[in-house]
Amino acid sequence: MNSLKTAVLLGLLTGLLVLIGGYLGGQNGMFIAFIFAMGMNFFSYWFSDKIVLRMYQAQEVTPQQAPELHRMVQDLAMKAGLPMPRVYIIPGDTPNAFATGRNEKHAVVAVTEGIMRILSREELEGVISHELTHIKNRDILIGSIAATIAGAITMLANMAQWAAIFGGGRGDDDEGGGGMIGMLFMAILAPFAAMLIQMAISRSREYMADEGGAKVSGKPWALAGALEKLQAASQAIPMNANPSTAHMFIVNPLTGRSFASLFSTHPPIEERIARLRSMKPRM
Repeated sequence: MNSLKTAVLLGLLTGLLVLIGGYLGGQNGMFIAFIFAMGMNFFSYWFSDKIVLRMYQAQEVTPQQAPELHRMVQDLAMKAGLPMPRVYIIPGDTPNAFATGRNEKHAVVAVTEGIMRILSREELEGVISHELTHIKNRDILIGSIAATIAGAITMLANMAQWAAIFGGGRGDDDEGGGGMIGMLFMAILAPFAAMLIQMAISRSREYMADEGGAKVSGKPWALAGALEKLQAASQAIPMNANPSTAHMFIVNPLTGRSFASLFSTHPPIEERIARLRSMKPRM
């Protein structure tokens, strides 16, 4: 169901791109914006792991440095049918985790020092299984596609704003045109709609990762318990996170910031916990 929802949302993003491109910039404007957005997101797709790991000062750990964590990741990766990802630890007390990397062979699982302190072994297994499911589902690639289309829409909207300011674009009497007011209206609303669709895609992938992670670990109740602890701890110990990377974490690191919470990339934690607790444990 969530896979179908993702496909529908990506279709809506593409349709929005075609609509605003044809309305504001024509085929040439749409093509130029799409190429620019694709170039930026191609760079992000290939180098995002290095960028985000450096951003949070994450350090790669060897089996000798963190034997228990390495063994846990290796066992769960085998259960998930994945190659062994690289393992990183992020300094800091805020408990959280994320996965990155452009494909299964170049994947990374990163956990904070705080998460290893507050979770039980079974709860940490649930969290790591969730992150491995993101890798298995190619969520980083899907997120990059969504970001490319949304970025192209935003660029077209910027083009429309400049055109409106300098009197360009279609006139009020042009066939099929909505005039200056219509251009400004679409220039403002289209990026907002693209952002909402992009966030909906992210929330849909979180539900899938929860479900897949519960199946890999065989203990949905443990992942539910981990989410409860992580939600409470993230409010008590806020993380100094960049909003552009918030979608990567298992729980929203911006929780508790009223403005940022209005546009969350994560589904409600209560709903995620309820879904997990309705699943049957796998022996």
